[in-house]
Amino acid sequence: MASNHSTLFESNLKSLEFLHRGKVRDLYAVGSDKLLVIQSDRLSAFDVILPDPIPEKGYVLTALSFFWFRRLGHILPNHLTEVEAASVVAADERRQVEGRAMVVRRLTPLKIEAVVRGYIIGSGWNDYQKTGAVCGIKLPPGLKQAEKLPEPIFTPATKAPIGEHDENISFDEAARIVGDRGLAERVREIAIRIYREAASYAEKRGIIIADTKFEFGTDQNGALVLIDEVLTPDSSRFWPAAEYRTGISPPSFDKQFVRDWLETQPWNKKAPAPRLPPEVLRKTSEKYQQALRLLTG
Repeated sequence: MASNHSTLFESNLKSLEFLHRGKVRDLYAVGSDKLLVIQSDRLSAFDVILPDPIPEKGYVLTALSFFWFRRLGHILPNHLTEVEAASVVAADERRQVEGRAMVVRRLTPLKIEAVVRGYIIGSGWNDYQKTGAVCGIKLPPGLKQAEKLPEPIFTPATKAPIGEHDENISFDEAARIVGDRGLAERVREIAIRIYREAASYAEKRGIIIADTKFEFGTDQNGALVLIDEVLTPDSSRFWPAAEYRTGISPPSFDKQFVRDWLETQPWNKKAPAPRLPPEVLRKTSEKYQQALRLLTG
């Protein structure tokens, strides 16, 4: 598919105060109570930011997040505002935010990743093979790689700085980090509920959501809010239902294509990463766009 948007590796706004550049997102202050979040086309693999942007990626992440925030708003409030991104930047900066940015409420993020797994794959599969458990949750013996779990499980992780790996932790450790066991229990309950609803919807559209990572924050009254991005190919493992089978790592609508290519390269998984060939960029971009089309119609 031909790209009809400009590609953005890094934003450079002068009209707002710059706050933070993450693996994918650039954050700017909008007054004291709001943030402008720009989804770049950067891609990180093995916790290293790759030198080549993926065309259309920022648009896909933004469109999918908007779609899911609206669809799941009845479960928990989210951080979106009604403010248009183009209205908070200078006229000559609008191209940097068009279709790839959102103005959100400024909240206090919880210092854990809220991961929900419906299938046994990735780091969960590695942990299960070693211990028969994931994050201290005992699982039935004899599960195959990529097998559906009897029930979705909440497997929190630490938030690692750029260049380091998130680590799976027990629920008790997550509650200690959050500092409020009741709040941690609510995060677990809400995260599993959102996952179930999204997975059920996606399955009807031909996509299996194997696992996903949510981020939560609290407002000044301590109320829980869904923040960051939600149920995108960057924060979730999406598998085409038609190609799913157990015993293998199924093909996916995310950066797995890039990871697989990188695994064939003489690279030590430290920055700088190798340049990606045009074919890998194109195919990865197509995977992201296909996920958006299937999920949102």
